Amino acid sequence: MTEAKNMYIFEYLDENDFRKKERSVRKYNMLAYKKLTFDYYPKLRKGEFLGELIREDEKTKTKTYELKLPTDELFTKVHGEIRLHYTVYTEKKIILLTNITPEGILDEGHRAELSTYKGVMISKKDPERDMFKINLLNMLDK
Repeated sequence: MTEAKNMYIFEYLDENDFRKKERSVRKYNMLAYKKLTFDYYPKLRKGEFLGELIREDEKTKTKTYELKLPTDELFTKVHGEIRLHYTVYTEKKIILLTNITPEGILDEGHRAELSTYKGVMISKKDPERDMFKINLLNMLDK
């Protein structure tokens, strides 16, 4: 029972938006989702803050972090790293889950079924650009 008192509580800046992005991560990057759900979330609840400390505000007694999730190297080069953004309210024992980025591809992945090209999901909005990036990166690797 005493352990529960020391646990942090998750709250959301915009829960619907956050959950949509979280489902997109689950659908298109299962490794990142499993790490987030079964490894990172429990550690955060216990007060073990992961990732890079971005900002510390003495006035409001908050700390803002960015946690890089495991992501395929090619996905990272095309769309950017998948990152969890959160703010810790140490006095209130609250973790405010603010965002998961890159927003564009995760939002689009929630709205529509995305295609993949050479194992990387591509945007419906600009598939030619994404395919060009993938081909270019593959040529550079050879």
